[in-house]
Amino acid sequence: MKLHVRYMGKIALFACSAALLTGCSLLPDWLGEAEAPPLPGERISILALEQSLEPDEGVADVTVRLPAPYVNANWPQNGGTASNVMHHLTLGDDLKEVWRADIGEGSDDESRLPSTPIVAEGTVYVMDSESRVRAFSQETGEKLWAVNLTPPEEEDGVVGGGLAAEYGRLFATTSYGEVFSLDPKSGGMYWKASIGAPLRAAPTAAEDLLFVTTYDNRIFALNVLTGETEWSYEGGVETTGLLGAASPAVEKGTVVVPFSSGELFALRANNGAQAWSDQLKRKRRLSSLTSLADINAFPVIDRGMIFAASYSGQMVGIDLRTGNRKWSQEISTLQTPWVAGDFVYVISTDGELVCLSRKNGLIRWVRSLGKFEDPEEKTGLIVWSGPVLASDRLILVSNYGIAVSVSPYDGKILGKVELSDTASLAPVVAGGMLFVLTDDAQLVAYR
Repeated sequence: MKLHVRYMGKIALFACSAALLTGCSLLPDWLGEAEAPPLPGERISILALEQSLEPDEGVADVTVRLPAPYVNANWPQNGGTASNVMHHLTLGDDLKEVWRADIGEGSDDESRLPSTPIVAEGTVYVMDSESRVRAFSQETGEKLWAVNLTPPEEEDGVVGGGLAAEYGRLFATTSYGEVFSLDPKSGGMYWKASIGAPLRAAPTAAEDLLFVTTYDNRIFALNVLTGETEWSYEGGVETTGLLGAASPAVEKGTVVVPFSSGELFALRANNGAQAWSDQLKRKRRLSSLTSLADINAFPVIDRGMIFAASYSGQMVGIDLRTGNRKWSQEISTLQTPWVAGDFVYVISTDGELVCLSRKNGLIRWVRSLGKFEDPEEKTGLIVWSGPVLASDRLILVSNYGIAVSVSPYDGKILGKVELSDTASLAPVVAGGMLFVLTDDAQLVAYR
């Protein structure tokens, strides 16, 4: 049977401790400028973890070139776009904190922040760990409105859900199994749909449909205007899995949906018919945890290719039209790969930031960021979130009070800071601003 507690989603296999980005004086060091005075406390080496992945000789002489950065006005979906690809964004070097806002309740032992903020038309929208949605001015941080999506008969404390802003609507999913269409200007409700099962991830809006996934590996396609179910599809059953889930990717009439069973399906957006499927499960005997097939990383669709990865240790490049694998690498990750130009960047569960060739999956470089606070004792698990590529920096945050920026060209660490609280969700960039949502529910904006 499926293991869950009410609407708490999948069993949590990782617990994150506390740390948060404080003053703006830390950001220039993060982005590679002169270091600020060291903060008090124990120093953590981010280079201490022995690498298990190695660069491939076949691409050793390949020069990493990236497309020019551009200013993205919006970040309207959890993965940035419906295809979960944003390429190379623009962000200033000398960032300073311009505002911060309390968004409500953060992550704790019973609940967690479900997804990153989204940004659309000058407004930042965010959902806290009690299914309360708030809207803030992107420029000033002023709270514009708030709405509580928790059913009256339910207790607070949930896991799962998220937001998407498309078609002039704000869409929200909750772990109570409900989907909402809201007025982005006021938070007023257009419609509400009950799916009947906890929703695992933020919705994906595309093709005039809203795609939502449940904890028991089903996907529903809802009409964006009415909330009516157009079609649904059921994947394989998985009895255990990781906390959290991946949102589907959509492009050119195809929905690519990952499930906790390790299955990856390509479905026709108009009717839900299966085009092809793949299985990203790789048996590893290191522990019971590493044998889990869960796909928490969002699949990315870019120029006719899909890039997807599972926790059990398979990362693949797949032809979108045929479903044929172009390459495969043994990389375990919980984080969405970042695709830019001819390269793919991903942070592994072993704390290794990897640059791969988009074409053949060969590894160009590897940078170890660290998996444990104490590598010798293997205690203090560090979980990295990201990366985000902006103005020639790969930016990552962690659950152990560390943030880094890394060169996308050679893996050199450009800057690092120790944070004062956890940041377990990847940063978001929009309009030349960086947004960090921390585990104690602080939304911090930098420019």
